[in-house]
Amino acid sequence: MAKKTKLTDIASIFKDLNIESLDGVTIEGDIELNITGSGGLNPALAYALGQEISQISLHMANIGRILGYPVDQLFAQGAGMGIPGVPTPTSKATMQELLSAKFEVSKVKNWTNPIQEVTLGATSADGGSRKSTVTLGGENALPYYFDAEMPHRNYITMDVFDMPIGMAKAVKSNYEDVINDPAEWAKKVVRDFNADMVTIHLISTDPLIKDTSARDAAKVVEDVLQAVDVPIVIGGSGNPQKDPEVLEKAAEAASGERVLLASASLNLDYERIAKAAVDNGHVVLSWTQLEINAQKELNRKLMKQCNVPRDSIIMDPTTAALGYGLDYAYTNMERIRLAGLMGDDELTFPMSSGTTNAWGAREAWMVSSPLPQDSEWGPREYRGPIWEIITGLALSLAGNDLFMMMHPTSVQVLKEITQTLYGSIESKPVDISNWIGAEV
Repeated sequence: MAKKTKLTDIASIFKDLNIESLDGVTIEGDIELNITGSGGLNPALAYALGQEISQISLHMANIGRILGYPVDQLFAQGAGMGIPGVPTPTSKATMQELLSAKFEVSKVKNWTNPIQEVTLGATSADGGSRKSTVTLGGENALPYYFDAEMPHRNYITMDVFDMPIGMAKAVKSNYEDVINDPAEWAKKVVRDFNADMVTIHLISTDPLIKDTSARDAAKVVEDVLQAVDVPIVIGGSGNPQKDPEVLEKAAEAASGERVLLASASLNLDYERIAKAAVDNGHVVLSWTQLEINAQKELNRKLMKQCNVPRDSIIMDPTTAALGYGLDYAYTNMERIRLAGLMGDDELTFPMSSGTTNAWGAREAWMVSSPLPQDSEWGPREYRGPIWEIITGLALSLAGNDLFMMMHPTSVQVLKEITQTLYGSIESKPVDISNWIGAEV
């Protein structure tokens, strides 16, 4: 026969036996609760039972809400009837205030050194003939931190060559009317494609191409300076034996214009190029090949051995484009920028990227994949510019300041993105309501 007992009787038995707790004991059976009063029940036990019952009631109320029952109205009615413990939905007992929070992003405390400011171009007030100048550097943090100063935006210099060269069809089609005249080519990229600067590549001076004399190359530089009024970059052919002579003559022809000489490197006579820059008031592009220690070494030699002022050095750590090691180029640039911000005086210089290297990737210019099992690559008229844009955008996030580019569309898109991030262009609202069917 089933027997009934009260919790008070159980508590009394535990008290008589001096039992404080039970371990490993299960009590089976039904429990009848007298909710009209505690009936002499131990206050602590009564409180615990009351708490459990309250939790059960809340769970059951949530189930009622899920099933569609107007539980909140029931609570409101109970409160109106004066049922103890049933608060109104708007009473202070149920309202909770969220903790106030402030979202902050600021430069890291270890970033103690600003990046050196370097100005390219010289106006008439500075002894030159440029209409405007370009200043790079000055950052106190990685790019686009909204509460850390980025005093100067990114700039783009567009490539011009002193002779026709092989180019991807998507690029060449934009320059066919000026490809034989570097001065007209320079005019076009500034006038029609909004280039901030012009880079004149004197590739015909290569002994393996035309072996144009340094004096003739200097004349081309003079023509380009006459054609445009923006700052310019002067690049050689890449031949380590010929470039020092060519850049010396070019520096003399551009004396006072504060051009960027591209470039000094460890595998040629960088001392001659550095001296040409110092003697004629120019800036040196310090070029290394994806190696941070080599970059430090070259910068150190330019400053201490060649006496190049700090405000006359820009680094080019080499751009490995999308598909050719972009992740490595990004990491190398980011490490350089972080080291500079944290106090490495040999790396606190603005950076330049040969973003046109993107056109060396076969995906940028080939009609389709040479592998028959590959899927379709899509029209190369789009692929090439996208390749150049992605390369530039990725490196802008790593801290790059100046981009050497070729395709007009790539220039336009990258300028709009970087200047929007910088804040000089207001971002346009985007309707994403029909994102599945949207056409780009």
